[in-house]
Amino acid sequence: MPPLILASTSPYRRELLARLGLPFETANPAVDEALLLGETPEAGALRLSEAKARAVAGSHGDALIIGSDQVACLDGQIFGKPGTHDNALRQLQAMRGHRVNFFTGLCLLNARTGKAHRRGVATLVTFRNLQDEEIESYLRKEQPYHCAGSAKSEGLGIALIARIDGEDPNALIGLPLIALCDLLRIENVSVF
Repeated sequence: MPPLILASTSPYRRELLARLGLPFETANPAVDEALLLGETPEAGALRLSEAKARAVAGSHGDALIIGSDQVACLDGQIFGKPGTHDNALRQLQAMRGHRVNFFTGLCLLNARTGKAHRRGVATLVTFRNLQDEEIESYLRKEQPYHCAGSAKSEGLGIALIARIDGEDPNALIGLPLIALCDLLRIENVSVF
């Protein structure tokens, strides 16, 4: 099996990939995660997932490289990583009581051949209609300023959510393992 590289510094993606029991390394892709002007969230997430994989391909020329990116969207409004408490508060106030698409783009790049396999996975999240005090309390306890849409579902953020609809529960955390297993099979890598 060729070396497997996760083009991410996310501890959550690293933890998810470890579930497959395959040996892997991580690498920082250092990619600007901003969407391009006029780019849809879905197209942006797919483009960025491939850009992350290609960003580390130069130093891992014989590897299979995994890139992943997530964009949250509600009625055309994009919710990225908030960075600050105030931005997170505005995001969660805008999303409360609504259904938000957390679209995760996934890429498996064969650095040796240059072939990129991409897959997009949508997860529809319905948020509870929370009061400002509840949102403030969540933000003080969780501080999810590095999570798309401020909703850290692998932690206390699960209490923000009324319903999750999607094909892979791992996609919401940032790495759709079901789709990844499909892409690994294309490259003749078995997790068993």
